[in-house]
Amino acid sequence: MTLEKARELLQVQISLGSGYNRNSAKLILAEVQREHGQAAVDRLIRELNLEAAFGFKPGETIIV
Repeated sequence: MTLEKARELLQVQISLGSGYNRNSAKLILAEVQREHGQAAVDRLIRELNLEAAFGFKPGETIIV
């Protein structure tokens, strides 16, 4: 998955904003972590303010 596609998918999850969407966002971040590494995940968390939306923190390992 490209980072642009991940960004698009995460924005959809943020707009819907339920617990189910948190799980979907977690799966997206886990795939980004596998393909692009933790630095890419941290950038997305900061850029999209995923800490406020879903409680994800930069530096946190995403385990599915």
